[in-house]
Amino acid sequence: MTLPEPPRIRVVVVDDQELVRTGFRMILESEDDLVVVGEANDGEQALDVIAASRPDVVLMDIRMPRLDGVEATRRLGSNGPRVIILTTFDLDEYVFAAIQGGANGFLLKDTPADELVAAIRVVASGDALLAPSVTQRLIERFRAAAPPATTPHPGIGQLTDREREVLIEMARGRSNTEIGDVLYVGETTVKTHVGRVLSKLGVRDRVQAVVIAYESGLVTPGSS
Repeated sequence: MTLPEPPRIRVVVVDDQELVRTGFRMILESEDDLVVVGEANDGEQALDVIAASRPDVVLMDIRMPRLDGVEATRRLGSNGPRVIILTTFDLDEYVFAAIQGGANGFLLKDTPADELVAAIRVVASGDALLAPSVTQRLIERFRAAAPPATTPHPGIGQLTDREREVLIEMARGRSNTEIGDVLYVGETTVKTHVGRVLSKLGVRDRVQAVVIAYESGLVTPGSS
């Protein structure tokens, strides 16, 4: 008896450079579990392509004509596909806006092929892409531009002391393994705490939790 093949992860690639889109397509379609179901060269076209192809994950460039990736991500809303923002470090300020708009993570455009593929799988599984090696550098840039702390998110008050500690470490760009090392707990325990933090804050993933940590003043500019 032949077992049915598992469903492939459906991806749409959005970038205003055809060469970039072609390169991504070649990388992704060399993997058995990934398939590119559409391409778009700007945000307006992306919304139409996404509506027609119903992808699981969108690779979304930020700076594009007509409609940029930040606004396109915002328009997709919480019921849309998972979105990975493609950026370069000279556009970091746009990344923070994209995350606030609902993006599930971000990658540098020069990310190695194996890391790109792994990132798509992570995001498609429902997790967020917060690679510590990239996140920490971005957070340092965001701190200076972050808006003043406002009224804390109501979910912050529901967190236990340990959950607050875990959220703070998440906001500092640490992985589950690194959080476990800092707090002297196992990685499985960290995952449990992360799940509870997301539930109490009412967010989809740790990217959104990190945004709340900064906006609520739980993590302040210049803290380490």
